[in-house]
Amino acid sequence: MNARYDVIGIGNAIVDVLSHSDEDFLKRQKMPKGSMSLIDEPRAEAIYNAMGPVIECSGGSAANTIVGVAMLGGKAAFIGKVKEDELGETFARDIRASGVAYSTPMAKDGPSTARCYILVTPDGQRTMNTYLGAAQNLTPADISEEEVAAASVLYLEGYLWDPKEAKDAFVKAAKIAHNAKRTVALTLSDAFCVDRYRKEFLQLIRNKTVDLLFANEAELKSLYESSDFDAAVTALRKDANIAVVTRSEKGAMVVTRESTETVPAFPVERVVDTTGAGDLFAAGFLYGLSHNMPHTKSLRLGALCAAEIISHIGARPAKNLRDLANEHGLL
Repeated sequence: MNARYDVIGIGNAIVDVLSHSDEDFLKRQKMPKGSMSLIDEPRAEAIYNAMGPVIECSGGSAANTIVGVAMLGGKAAFIGKVKEDELGETFARDIRASGVAYSTPMAKDGPSTARCYILVTPDGQRTMNTYLGAAQNLTPADISEEEVAAASVLYLEGYLWDPKEAKDAFVKAAKIAHNAKRTVALTLSDAFCVDRYRKEFLQLIRNKTVDLLFANEAELKSLYESSDFDAAVTALRKDANIAVVTRSEKGAMVVTRESTETVPAFPVERVVDTTGAGDLFAAGFLYGLSHNMPHTKSLRLGALCAAEIISHIGARPAKNLRDLANEHGLL
């Protein structure tokens, strides 16, 4: 069956609220620099009231990736839960304006739409405070069998592995995808996320619920509880059909049972904000994969997308990704 979409993502539907900050503000707010903290709604409101000028846009790790796929010219869709409130409307309007199909029903009641307050210091480091709200209430009923089966790749976000209903939704979607002979991909999302669900993530990989794994160096070491990167890669090779490992300025690699292919990082003049770097790397690789590009070319496309995103504030590209890829001979 021909695919209507190149990639469909499932993840937290979050509105990103970004602002420049200095380290004194972080200290006053008792925020460890570079951390990601989960917060409740009153704390979310207090942070918002203390922040300076902000930029608001639809966010969430998998959503960022899916928007990147669309901006490269791919056909993309997203499944994620928001509430029928002002921020929920902002999320839906923004992601659809990016060319992404989005039809998940909004919640009529319950917690408000999720948001992530991202404070960016002058050195480009991001400190995040996330209120997950309605995003955590995704259920199997929200999974559209027709949409999942119509996508070449199903992309799952590890951040959404906390709630039981969301896990059930993931497993349902993976079964639909495999029944339609599609590829199922998972991003580990965060080393702290891996610490919480190491056994479950390993089971997803080993029982072949997941065909393609995305991880950065810290997440991979956490997954195999190893301080030795090479040892972690060796363990990964035995478990995963295929994995993509990003290593910041050291570049990235594709690992299979038979081989390892690597590419260097794209150079950038200055790192402004690392928000979304891994998300946009995944976008480039998934676009390449769904268009039958060689692994090394898909890696280079991912590296280019990541380089673009870290050169400015925010997790959405400031330049036309398709034009940028064409300039570098990648499309």
